[in-house]
Amino acid sequence: MTELLPSTIPPPPSIARARRSLTGAITDMLAVQDAALEGAWRWRPDDPDDADVRYGLYRIHEALEEAVAAVARGRANDGAERVAPAVPKLATATLARWALHGALAPLTTAEIDADPGGGEWSVRQTLGHVVASQRSYGWTSAWFLSRAGTPDAGKRLPDGALPELDEDAEGLGTVAEVRARLDGLLDAAAERFGALDEDALEVPGRWSGLPVTIDFRLGRLGSHIREHTVQIDKTLVMIGRPLSEVERIVRLAAESFGRLEATVFARPGADVERAFTDGSNAGSLVEAGATEAARLARSVREAVAG
Repeated sequence: MTELLPSTIPPPPSIARARRSLTGAITDMLAVQDAALEGAWRWRPDDPDDADVRYGLYRIHEALEEAVAAVARGRANDGAERVAPAVPKLATATLARWALHGALAPLTTAEIDADPGGGEWSVRQTLGHVVASQRSYGWTSAWFLSRAGTPDAGKRLPDGALPELDEDAEGLGTVAEVRARLDGLLDAAAERFGALDEDALEVPGRWSGLPVTIDFRLGRLGSHIREHTVQIDKTLVMIGRPLSEVERIVRLAAESFGRLEATVFARPGADVERAFTDGSNAGSLVEAGATEAARLARSVREAVAG
């Protein structure tokens, strides 16, 4: 149903390459056990002494944050920052998405299926709800936009206006498959809503039966993900699944990548690839930051393996 809106902002190739690098970095990070954190890690070849493995993991987080700062500096020096009004809300959604990915990355299928008891949802059930809701947000927002200026603008959707949602089906598969399903929906939202102007953001719609605007609904994309990331954390406590120190650092790295991706998410390719005064561009800086994160993670894993 998002086909009611054209795909106007396809994601630049640099995002896909950066995501692959970050995924590899997380895999390497999760191979490190807490017991190895005080072991030696050589940060720079010419340093007189080693750092430790713990710092090596934090260095990944730092490298990603440095890339965020590099994009900000480039745009400030460029003096030509231009962003569509829908982009900031969509950028917060991708940050929330990566925070969720960081929480899910270490979990096994058995852990997401574990019953917390008391009628509470398993992690899988929560994920099915999150994915189905993201699909609904896209469909419904597109429908409200299609009704702008008509007598039924902002009114409740009539029965049968949209396909039925199936939360159980949305949660099926491996953790990676469910995460990929969420990614596809959120990326599609960026493609279709990223170019909306101020007038489009003020188009009336509804949320939970209440009158709101499209701008509000875009803000719920990320907020809803964060709401259920908190729920997943509560579920992990209920099933007796504590987080290791390494897993907590992985979350920091994932959130830092979310901030980095947010600098280019839902922006046109011309903006992402526009050269800064130093010759770099936002897309290349995002990709370089993720590549450095992957290199650091690989070096930490190799140091632990001996």
